[in-house]
Amino acid sequence: MSLVAETTRTTQPLPLPAEQVEEIKKRWESNPMLKPRIVKVTVNISVGESGERLQKAARVLEMLTGQKPSVRRAKRTIRDFGIRKGEPIAVMVTLRREKAMEFLKKALHAIGYKLKASQFDEFGNVSFGIKEHTLLPGVRYDPELGVFGMDVAITIERPGYRVARRRRARRPIPRRHRVTKEESMVLLHETFGVVIEPK
Repeated sequence: MSLVAETTRTTQPLPLPAEQVEEIKKRWESNPMLKPRIVKVTVNISVGESGERLQKAARVLEMLTGQKPSVRRAKRTIRDFGIRKGEPIAVMVTLRREKAMEFLKKALHAIGYKLKASQFDEFGNVSFGIKEHTLLPGVRYDPELGVFGMDVAITIERPGYRVARRRRARRPIPRRHRVTKEESMVLLHETFGVVIEPK
């Protein structure tokens, strides 16, 4: 059952001509290898410091995703912010398959199923922020943990991208096979009913 059918939200047209949307759908129908898919969702909470607050952020992220987060360290020293090179300042997880889709549905609910066209890059990947983790459905405020914002990045690829990562006979992905910004918009709209705002 489509996730769009599970909701009663009123979706709006994409910021694309109807002819372009139809052309994209026809290309996908004519060749299944051309239809893009969500391969991973990366969730990051950056607190800018190590210590107790970072540990609480890790607990929050594990609670939300069901996976143990990895610690990210500062790449350089920033004296204005009191950050030292190599200091743990953030935690992140990478979700795939069912876990990625389940979390993504909650994350999109937290932002009202709305994205801006500027949040898509030229290769069809998408990033957006959530101001407070308590906005996710089913999450309650815990005074012991506090409130954390997070960044969510969606990686979208077509079948066949493995050739760029395999160890033997590695090849670059031709530009004609790369996912476009417009295709990602159509995919998210079709899958989740996301409204894409022009700016």
